Formats: sequence, structure tokens, C-alpha cells
Amino acid sequence: MKDVDIIAVPEPGSERFLLPLFSYLVPAGFPSPATDHLEGLFDLNRLLLRHPDATYLLRVSGESMAGAEIHAGDLLAVDKHLEADHNHIVVAVVHGECTVKRLVREGQKWWLKPENPAYQPYEITDTDELRIWGVVTHVVHELIPGKLTALIQSLD
Repeated sequence: MKDVDIIAVPEPGSERFLLPLFSYLVPAGFPSPATDHLEGLFDLNRLLLRHPDATYLLRVSGESMAGAEIHAGDLLAVDKHLEADHNHIVVAVVHGECTVKRLVREGQKWWLKPENPAYQPYEITDTDELRIWGVVTHVVHELIPGKLTALIQSLD
């Protein structure tokens, strides 16, 4: 289990940054101009922060969740308002260490399972040793390395 960086979510305010949302589905093949398909403006906060007062952001370290397309450096939106259930990816604290894993129920047993065969699953045998800090709702995966890191460092 690795440490994570917790990033504060600013208080929801009247300022929003709206992005254009196109109704056109982009094919992964031949590019096509899509300006005729502008559906409106979209606030990413509405998607990423369904419960703003109960949501926080984390940076991922390690590759234990690579099979779920969660990689080192990715940014996770975590909602504390949602109740963790079978097959949710959660942020959990086990024996004082923070981790991101899939919560799985098999019969009467609960597990924290990685999405990488190089890592071992963890059986939850005593609920006193486990705290769920929230359910992962979204993953922001950076395609231009360094931009997210620079943005987060500028907040310090």
C-alpha cells in the first residue's frame, strides 16, 4: 500500500468554467469537423463533483490498479457521500495505510482487490482495521505529462 496526496477541493461558488459539449460522437478513426454538433456548455464540476461538500481529489502512486486504468499520477475524484458496495473502487485505510482498491464481496467475505496480478488481495477480517474514505467516481488521466503535476504544485 502506498501513500496518496490529498488535494483540497475548493468550495463551490458562483464561478464556473463552462466547456463546450458536443453531441457528436468522435470516431477513433477518420477525423470529422464537429462544430455543427455543439450541444451547449458543460460544467465539469457537475460531472466530477456530484456531492461537492463530500468530494475530494487524490493523486495515485503505484500501479496496483492498472487493470482498472488507474495509473501512477492519475487524479481521482472520491465521493465520501456514496456508500461503498461490492465492486466499487474505494479509498481505504488499512492499519493506518491509505490505499485504492476494488471492494469485492465473495460469499460472506469482503476483500480489497488490486487490479494488477503482481499485487495480492487483502481479506477484510476485522472491520476495526479498515476505514473506507470514499468511493472513486472518476479518474483524470493526463495525456500530456507534467501539466497536472505543475498545476498541483502551484496550489502549494
